[in-house]
Amino acid sequence: MPTVRSVSGGYTARETIEGAGVRLHRAFGYDQLPLFDPFLMLDDFRAKNPHDYLPGFPWHPHRGIETVTYMLDGRVEHGDSMGNAGQINAGDVQWMTAGSGIIHQEMPKPVDGRMGGFQLWVNLPRAHKMHNPRYQEVKRAEVPTIEPQAGVRITIICGTVAGVQGPVRDIVADPEYLDVTLGTDTHYTHPLKSGYTAAAYVIGGSGSFGPGAGEEMSNRTMLLFSGGDEVRVQSSKGGVRFLFFSAKPIHETVAWGGPIVMNTQEELRQAFFEYRNGTFIRTTA
Repeated sequence: MPTVRSVSGGYTARETIEGAGVRLHRAFGYDQLPLFDPFLMLDDFRAKNPHDYLPGFPWHPHRGIETVTYMLDGRVEHGDSMGNAGQINAGDVQWMTAGSGIIHQEMPKPVDGRMGGFQLWVNLPRAHKMHNPRYQEVKRAEVPTIEPQAGVRITIICGTVAGVQGPVRDIVADPEYLDVTLGTDTHYTHPLKSGYTAAAYVIGGSGSFGPGAGEEMSNRTMLLFSGGDEVRVQSSKGGVRFLFFSAKPIHETVAWGGPIVMNTQEELRQAFFEYRNGTFIRTTA
């Protein structure tokens, strides 16, 4: 019999200020290390007041991680030290592997008065932290949405569900990233790989997660699951929508300094020294 994962931890997203004064909600982050390994952080920047986001995230470095931006409304204009520039629009995904280092900026812009999305940080293992940076930029039309059963709708950013594979591929953590909507009073079971970290972030409605009829979880609730073979969800009267993540944990030490995540404090000091003296960007053929 498959083992159903229970909820081992629940967290309410907390309001914080980042960038040049952006107000957002952090679902989990530094204080939860290493519970979500290899995931480091999830920021929710859905806005009732889009002007809270206009200060944006001016030029800043990243090394040793991947940042994943998924937009629901509005857009983010971005540029980087490699000469890339563009827009992440509603429904688009940008999976940026910072690797050895990149300097970029991200400036949110409301569209028709609406702004909202999420940024997930994924750690890189020691053997991959200094690889060349790369982007996987995926437009909304390239992201498949399936209905594997009545009342269940899944947008597949990364991973495979019911034989359908998401467009983001060749990621070292072997992750799943799904946007799942369940209609009223709907039950859904999702299989998982053994030993993989699994988590969900509720972004609408409410539902119970786990083997029984547990406490209902609602908007801006972050859930971490225990070990097992599958996750079960039962939606409430109004249905539920949640982001679902799973990946292979790294099990390495984490040295985290703002936008840079390495394995040791010495590696952090070296990264910031290089950033200050202009030798941070280094790619190989």
